[in-house]
Order: sequence, then C-alpha cells, then structure tokens
Amino acid sequence: MQKTVAQKVRLGIFVILGTTLLVSALYFIGNRQNLFGKNIELHSEFTNVNGLQLGNNVRYSGINVGTVKAINMIGQSRIVVSMFIEEKIAKRINKNAVATIGSDGLVGSMLINILPQEGTSPPIVSGDTIQSYTKIGANDILSTLSVTNENAAILTSDLLKITTKIIEGEGTISMLINDTTMAENLKLSVIELRRASSGANEAIRQLNGIIAGIDFDESVAGVLLNDSVSGEKVKKIITDLESSSGNIEMVSAQLDEYVSEMRAGEGAVNKLINDEVFAQNLDTTLLNLKEATNRLNTNMEALKHNFLFRGYFRKLERQKKKAERDSLKKLKK
Repeated sequence: MQKTVAQKVRLGIFVILGTTLLVSALYFIGNRQNLFGKNIELHSEFTNVNGLQLGNNVRYSGINVGTVKAINMIGQSRIVVSMFIEEKIAKRINKNAVATIGSDGLVGSMLINILPQEGTSPPIVSGDTIQSYTKIGANDILSTLSVTNENAAILTSDLLKITTKIIEGEGTISMLINDTTMAENLKLSVIELRRASSGANEAIRQLNGIIAGIDFDESVAGVLLNDSVSGEKVKKIITDLESSSGNIEMVSAQLDEYVSEMRAGEGAVNKLINDEVFAQNLDTTLLNLKEATNRLNTNMEALKHNFLFRGYFRKLERQKKKAERDSLKKLKK
C-alpha cells in the first residue's frame, strides 16, 4: 500500500521534531556537563571515594566547576580521581587547594568539593594533581561508636565493682572514706609535709643567698673552692691544728700534775706560796737588793760628777747621741 502525501508529511514532521528534541537534549546535557566548553584535566588521589561515580559534580567553594571524568585504582588503597574543570574557573584555583568527597545534601549523590587554602600559590594547569582529604564515613563512625559503647559497658561494670567494694568497706580507699581517724591522720601528715616543704624551701633560699654572696674570685671561700693548692694548705693547717690540740692536751695534763704536786706540798713554788718563813726571807733579800741598787746608782751619779771620770761619761753620752742621729737618718731614708 502506497503512503499518501499526508502520511509522508506527518512522518517528516515527526522525524524533524524527534531530531530537534534529541539535539536539544544532547545540548542541554552537554552544556550541563560542560562538554562544549574549554576544560582542563585535574587529578587527586584518595584512599576511599565513598560511592563517588562518573559524571558527579565538582564544586569549588560551593560553585559547580566541572564533573568527574574517571576513577582509577592504582593500588590497594590508592584511587586516582580525574576531573574536568572549566578553564575560566581553573585560573582561580591554586595548586595548594585540597579536594574532599562529600554528599549533595543528606541523601543526595556524592560530589567532590575543592577547598581553597591560605597562602600564595600559582594557579593549576592541565594535568596537575592536588592534595586530598578523606572524611570519615558513616560506617567508620558507627564502628567507632560500637567500640566506644563496648568500652563504656566494660568501664561501667568495673566502676560498679569498685563502688561496691568501697561501700562494703574493702580496700584503702574505703578506709580513707569511712575511717575518720585515718582521714584526720592523713590530713595532719599532709600539713606536716607542707610545713617541711616550706622549711626546706626557706633553707634552700637562704643557701642560695649565701652562695650568691660569695665572691669566687676574691673571697676565701672562692679560693678554697677553686684553688686546689690552697685546699691542700688548709688541709695541712687542719692537720697541724689537730697535732697542736694533742700537744695542748699533753701540756694540760702536765700542768695538772704540777698543780697536784704543789697542792701536795712539793717543790719550790709550794714553798713560795705556803712557807711563810721562806717568803719573809725572800722579801728581806729583795729589799736588800733594792737598797744595794739604790746605793749603786748614787755612787754612779757621784762618779759622773767626779773630774777623773767626767770625760769618760761625756764621751759615752756623745756616742749615744750619735747613734740616735744615725738611726733617725736611716729611718728617713
């Protein structure tokens, strides 16, 4: 059966409309995916892409700037994600930017967020690889929470056991809590330790002051501490003092012996002290010596005035004055 002209026209219109719709859809999708614009290729390496798929959006500071081109695994935990980035936006993305994987809303598809960083860095070029940051996934969070809950349960059980023992009066902590006498003793011990610590601090402060006041260059202490020769001399002096101390003890013993003999009535000193007749004779002898000395002085004075000996005594006086003048001259020099 041959087609009529109307059918052919309707078929042509249908084909034209279908083609127009197909081209429009392709253009819309291509424009959305930036297939008809100038792009650069950017890479980033992740350890977990969290369900990221080809064609997902790439955002920079919240703005769609490209799409995911490819996802390649190059190791057990190394996944390289390749992205198409609009060239006009790429000029504003620096090489120190960081890529992270997130979701578009609570239940939306996954996407890549490129976050700018502080500091100066040149803009990216095609083929660059930027740093990445892998966020903790929901499964990791749930796993961590599960482990935390188990640990909390074990800790609660242990705390219950410890609390029960304390209430029942077992252990040192229970004694500290329930025994008031022991608590008071412990408080007194702490107070005494605080006082002892304060006294030790004061002693250390005074000792530091004494040490700070020592002149290690001029003082005796500095010489003793720094000069080994002086230290040896001081040791010798101490040894001599010990020896002298022994000699003094020996002399003291001898003096005690002499005093004991004197008290017993032995020796000339005892006679001088206790024998009155001997003492009177000694006094008489001393008086006679004194009178004889006075008479001798009188006779010598008379000889000085005698014309036979006057020249001799004047000569002696001149020699004495000369000797005094010579000694004065030597002192002045």
